[in-house]
Amino acid sequence: MDDVEQMPERALDWHRAGRGAVLATVVETWGSAPRPVGAQLVIAGDGEMAGSVSGGCVEGAVVVEAMEMAQATEGKMLEFGVSDDEAFAVGLACGGRIRVWVEPVSAMGEDCLAALVAARASRQSIAYCVDTDTGERFTATPQTRPDWFRGAATGMEGDVFVHFHLPPLRMIVVGAVHIAQALLPMARLAGYDATLVDPRPAFAAAARFPGETIVEDWPDEALAALGLDARTCVVTLTHDPKLDDPAIEATLRSDVFYLGCLGSTRTHAKRVARLAEAGFSDEEIAKIHAPVGLNIGAKGPGEIAVSIMGQITQVLRQI
Repeated sequence: MDDVEQMPERALDWHRAGRGAVLATVVETWGSAPRPVGAQLVIAGDGEMAGSVSGGCVEGAVVVEAMEMAQATEGKMLEFGVSDDEAFAVGLACGGRIRVWVEPVSAMGEDCLAALVAARASRQSIAYCVDTDTGERFTATPQTRPDWFRGAATGMEGDVFVHFHLPPLRMIVVGAVHIAQALLPMARLAGYDATLVDPRPAFAAAARFPGETIVEDWPDEALAALGLDARTCVVTLTHDPKLDDPAIEATLRSDVFYLGCLGSTRTHAKRVARLAEAGFSDEEIAKIHAPVGLNIGAKGPGEIAVSIMGQITQVLRQI
């Protein structure tokens, strides 16, 4: 997870270090805001800060207010009117309104924040909810409020601000081939935690994939260890049934949101026959996107990676 997204973790660390910590969270914005609802800024009692709630037009005022609240036992709603000139200065077409909920950890409660951080670390979906009128706080999960998590849109529900914390998106690529060299950096730029799986040391060499997370286990073992969930996509690229098939079979038995497999139509037909023989139903096999990627006439590893990234994005946003 990128540092800019780790505001709860930062707030907990600063609070436990005795520095005081205040979380400021965007709860409502104008139409073309530079930071979305849910964006956070964390401020320590000594003035250190991380994150952002705007492009700069209200940051200073939020920090001043937060420092005065470092040990408070209640949160506070701040509302700012942004002029056209101020908005233009930070890249917006026009001004408007922004509301920011400012809440010290001393008000939120260390136990509550620690539970939130623990859920995030274990890739569990959780929502932190606060009634901005009464100050009542509670958490929700997909088990307790499944209706909320179907859409999972952070925002106000009446007087209650519901802030969804979902596991970061992950991409697991099976096969350390040329396409993977282009796809993995694209995935990270798009906000995915990307992992490469290939048991062949000559292929999965760090020199070929500098800075990437590489797992040199057999794909079925690697996927079992990594865990597969609804915030994960899997792409197989080896062309080798000994490597691809175990990964595909493990993925089909999970609830990943996307599975794409490299190979021609003929290659995929053979793959389908093997999966059917292994006991997979037509409905399960139909979950595979193959040949992988959008049909954009891609040539070469880079363009094929673009087509794969495009298809993954299309599937994700249409769920």
